Amino acid sequence: MINYDEPLFRPPSEAYSLILQVSLGCAWNKCAFCEMYSSKQFRVRPETDVFTEIESLSPYSDQIRKVFLADGNAMVLSFDKLSRLLDKLNACFPKLNRVSAYALPRDIESKTDEELQILASKGLKLLYVGIESGDDELLQVINKGESFKSTSQALQKARQAGIKLSVMILNGLGGQKFSEQHAINSAKLVNEIQPEFLSTLVLSYPHGEEHFKQKFNDEFIPLNTIELIAEMKVFIETLSLENTVFRSDHASNYLILKGNLSRDKDELLNRINGVLNDPNNAKLRPEWMRGL
Repeated sequence: MINYDEPLFRPPSEAYSLILQVSLGCAWNKCAFCEMYSSKQFRVRPETDVFTEIESLSPYSDQIRKVFLADGNAMVLSFDKLSRLLDKLNACFPKLNRVSAYALPRDIESKTDEELQILASKGLKLLYVGIESGDDELLQVINKGESFKSTSQALQKARQAGIKLSVMILNGLGGQKFSEQHAINSAKLVNEIQPEFLSTLVLSYPHGEEHFKQKFNDEFIPLNTIELIAEMKVFIETLSLENTVFRSDHASNYLILKGNLSRDKDELLNRINGVLNDPNNAKLRPEWMRGL
């Protein structure tokens, strides 16, 4: 059976998936806002260990429909390793219909178009990408290691290969100074990508606000709750999407929003305007329920 190397993270939509750690930690692990893998030194797990874990699950082979590859960016593995891994999963789990993973844009860009198409044909059907922001200035400040252009090119490349995308923008990431440009340029980036799934989370401080400020390479004044929602209004107003499932219902969000963009865009904006026009009756998620 599997003995996980904690902490272990997975997207909410992978609640019923087999979580398989093919790497430990995050290959980048330098973003100012992220503490998910700060306790780990990145390494790729030996293939023999991973295959042994897969084989140990043979009694449950008919029950496994989805597999999520952990940790932080399993797509950093070479094409050959990913290809062999997918072959092993398909051979051991005959009813498997989806493999997914976290990915950085650079992980995608390191594969050729043909390699991505082969991975997709073997069952790699969904990648989760924390875009965080589409604003180049802010991306440098938080030490993301990506740009508007690099993110757009890589993610469009994945979609063209037949891999679906679930992307995330971090509300409040730039504080007051970068709020407007963060919202506008993030929306423009998402517009270029046209992902199947889009979510927003609110910036949080697992080690305290001062700890974050020390890693943020500029002035940072946090947004209050209403300012966060005002930033969301600018973001959604600027979005021009054809058919994207949108969710802003993570525990960090004060205002829960769900819909399909662009179909439900007006409805979402009406909900936001209702809060901004009458914040005292907004019925926002109380602080104690945010669970952070």
